[in-house]
Amino acid sequence: MTHVMRRFAAAFIALLCLTDSAYCRADAAPAISASAYVLMDADSGRVLLAQNETAEKAIASTTKIMTALVALRHSRLTDTVTVKREHLKAGSSMYLAEGETLTMEALLYGLMLPSGNDAAECIADFCGGGTAQFLTWMNETAAELGMTHTAFANPSGLDQQGHYSCALDMARLMAEAMREPTFAQIVSAKRATVGTRTMGNHNKLLGVVEGCIGGKTGYTDDAGRTLVTCAQRDGLRLIAVTLHDGSDWKDHTALYEYGFTTYRRADAVLRGRTYALCAVRGGEAPCVALCAADGFACPLAVGEELTLRVETLDAVRAPVAKGQVLGAVAVLLDGAEVGRVTLIAADAVRAAKAKQERPWWRRG
Repeated sequence: MTHVMRRFAAAFIALLCLTDSAYCRADAAPAISASAYVLMDADSGRVLLAQNETAEKAIASTTKIMTALVALRHSRLTDTVTVKREHLKAGSSMYLAEGETLTMEALLYGLMLPSGNDAAECIADFCGGGTAQFLTWMNETAAELGMTHTAFANPSGLDQQGHYSCALDMARLMAEAMREPTFAQIVSAKRATVGTRTMGNHNKLLGVVEGCIGGKTGYTDDAGRTLVTCAQRDGLRLIAVTLHDGSDWKDHTALYEYGFTTYRRADAVLRGRTYALCAVRGGEAPCVALCAADGFACPLAVGEELTLRVETLDAVRAPVAKGQVLGAVAVLLDGAEVGRVTLIAADAVRAAKAKQERPWWRRG
């Protein structure tokens, strides 16, 4: 979309506005003891509460969220992995033994539930043919996700110079990881059995906080206690991140109670709904309906209002293919764009057939 695009409608005012009758608004945000934290909507990325959210800090074993995500993209769950001596790192462990053979799936459970540093090293070495390549993938994935305050120097989260992230980046990472069904399944398990091992999940919020569906704990001397969790209620999915927090369980509970009490999910754009018409030049039809290629939802508090700005081309020349991108819908909150959805042609429009002129001797 360039200068030839015009705004089909400047805005649909009061597209959606939540009123006091919808629910009770929380009185105030909770006091959080973490040195940095964020509460974020997983779907829209809207930050609901935050403090020092871009401060770069040690993140301990919450690193393993990225390790798991990269492993799922570069291996199969059925891959067979042999443990080497160099994989047996200090710290939290799933207690692997040199020469032992496990599946990638088993290692991922050992990575995320008991937070095995040995599992992290084993996974990274196997997937990348060496840890260096795996770290390259971790940092490339961070860049793709817009994690601009993050760098990974190891796959386990052990304290190391050049290994850091921030609360906002970790929330974005968790939101992406929770879209991966296998990751979501693993982190939601309270315990898992691998061979003769029965491993418990270090995330104490599972089964305690309503709607908690996963998370990752962490602790090192530099990082202190770190925690990244995810919870959902009534169609709203939130991510909470606390860094260097001695009261992380309590703080995450308070963040979720505030978030789910104060906000409700608002469907701003519905997938498949028509939002504009675009003129078609030289087509069998004079225009084509433009529908949303995807949906977009955003959490709203009492009194907040979403508006839409629909942007389309002035006209398009036939033929038009079904699904052709011809515009966009911008979702605005207090005038600021919080989301954008592509508009596509709902139907195909063929070029009109050229008119056949009658021979001169038949004109009369």
